[in-house]
Amino acid sequence: MATTTLQGKRIAFLATDGVEEVEYVQPREAVENAGATAELVSLKPGTIQAFNHLDQGKTYDVDVTAADADAAGYDALVLPGGVANPDFLRTDPDAVRFVQAFFTAGKPVGVICHGPWTLIEAGVVSGRRITSWPSLRTDLTNAGATWVDEQVVTDGGLISSRKPDDLPAFCAALVDRFAAVD
Repeated sequence: MATTTLQGKRIAFLATDGVEEVEYVQPREAVENAGATAELVSLKPGTIQAFNHLDQGKTYDVDVTAADADAAGYDALVLPGGVANPDFLRTDPDAVRFVQAFFTAGKPVGVICHGPWTLIEAGVVSGRRITSWPSLRTDLTNAGATWVDEQVVTDGGLISSRKPDDLPAFCAALVDRFAAVD
């Protein structure tokens, strides 16, 4: 059985306005409870506005912008969903480069719900097995991925889940996979 301690690990959470609050908060709590340091990377300094579906949630303080963040300083990356959040991220060249750097370095990446839109833009899903919110199936298939309808899918260092109901399994898989990183 793999260790689930993340002591000494730094985990980046890439999100912006429109992030689905529970998909940001629960994975962040899971990695922090396992001992990791989590940082919110976003498109602009200040705060981001989270949502609970279509209702405004809380705001969260940004630690560093994607333009200033260096993937080399992190052990893993998490991309929460929400509809607007990944749509904004995928149009930002700095955010896309930040995501690509994790894949280039072979570092693990967790993604949930609509989060794979950013992965598609980064050109990193071709040949991978992945799940997401069902409406992304065609987008992922067109980008060369094999889409499956499963609670959690792990393909090498990529961990994906479909929706908030999958969060307990997603969070457990993130902690387990991130703990395996040297």
